[in-house]
Amino acid sequence: MRFQDLENGKRITIHPGEYYVASKESVISTLLGSCVSACLYDPYNKIIGMNHFLLSNKIYAREMPMCITEAGRYGIHSMELLLNEMWNRGAKRTNLKAKAFGGATVLKTGDSSTSNFFAVGEVNSRFIKEFLQSEKIPLVSSDLGGTVGRVIHFHSADFAVYVRKMNKTDNNLVKREQHYWKRTLRKQEEESTQVDLW
Repeated sequence: MRFQDLENGKRITIHPGEYYVASKESVISTLLGSCVSACLYDPYNKIIGMNHFLLSNKIYAREMPMCITEAGRYGIHSMELLLNEMWNRGAKRTNLKAKAFGGATVLKTGDSSTSNFFAVGEVNSRFIKEFLQSEKIPLVSSDLGGTVGRVIHFHSADFAVYVRKMNKTDNNLVKREQHYWKRTLRKQEEESTQVDLW
């Protein structure tokens, strides 16, 4: 996480696997490829929060509910961390609204148009929509999918999210996504081999 002072607040840059919640004037920014960011806000208590996550599976069957899959477990964990921190700061569940961004196809994992499976960006996009619907958090706007990355800036002053799409897929973004992807899969494998001693 990186902080930069603004005239009347802070600019916070989050990276894959991170989240941030602000109750003072702030701008939260991130760079997205196939990852997704949920931008949540309580407009009455002036609290905003954003995460940046990638589900740990490249493909999933279309008919399988995402929230009950192994991949969905990582998204749920990311969303719960964000929600719990927002509630700790005074946000109310009934006030929450959401905006969602990312989910581009920047990692080539298969042709989702001709198979029964989703590419990683589509998996992430599908997850966030299903999660918000199941939690009854209104998704007021979104910019999901496509084939290029996005830089987003979430402002606490008016809850606006400014999106800048890249003209083409950036090689540095692809390398970063591949690194994060491998790290996430490695962590998943380590967790599955852990033994509890009683």
